[in-house]
Amino acid sequence: MDRVRGQVAVITGGASGIGLASAQLLAAEGAAVVIGDLTHEDASRAAAQITADGGRAIGVAVDVMEEESLAALIDTAVAEFGRLDVMCNHVGGSNPRKDLDVLGLDMDEFDRVMRLNVRSTVLGCRLAIPHMIEAGGGSIINTASVGGLAGDFIQVAYGSAKAAVIRMTEYVATQYGHQRIRCNAIAPGAVMTPALADNLPAEMIRGIRTHNALPYLGEPEDVADLMLFLASPESRYITGQVIAIDGGMTSHHPLAETRRPDAGS
Repeated sequence: MDRVRGQVAVITGGASGIGLASAQLLAAEGAAVVIGDLTHEDASRAAAQITADGGRAIGVAVDVMEEESLAALIDTAVAEFGRLDVMCNHVGGSNPRKDLDVLGLDMDEFDRVMRLNVRSTVLGCRLAIPHMIEAGGGSIINTASVGGLAGDFIQVAYGSAKAAVIRMTEYVATQYGHQRIRCNAIAPGAVMTPALADNLPAEMIRGIRTHNALPYLGEPEDVADLMLFLASPESRYITGQVIAIDGGMTSHHPLAETRRPDAGS
């Protein structure tokens, strides 16, 4: 129960889904957690849940596309808890009704997706690093996606943005490793969050499950376990990596499903 005891963690998008599960687990393992989310009500509600369970947490409203807002979130964490050890740049996404193929893509949506996913992650790293240097090191965890690892017929903006997050992670790890700052990315596949249920038809979710190596989809808690590992000293020699947590979706040849012995059953 003490894997991140004494550490201070900031999690953007921490009021629901994977972000909330990660905040709850980090707090349960001893970290003081600062939850950033778009509304103060949602962030405070999530922090109150953690506090009620005996953890330490505060909630702060943040718009990650605005540098001043993101800086205020990180400054609040340092002012409240005295340091910064873990930065989880978790906010991201796109509007699947506008983020289509290259010909059908709404270019205003493309620009918004780049700000939401790429620019916000750059800013999160940029603003966190000086505090981590002062603290003697830290762990930055960027949320990418399997969409950044392979092509698809839709969401070209989202996939391109997450590919940029993956490459940026390698640059940050390279540039600040000697200051004992680790930077890694996680690439979730289909995880059963409210956002997934709202944005993907049931037929598509069934199709994803069919093509996973494992016969089930992940839960937010599965990704939270990985977040905790990357935040903890247990991963002290891991940096500059992207770790897919996707049930094996990206582990196999595209034709593998058609060759499965029970594929026709």
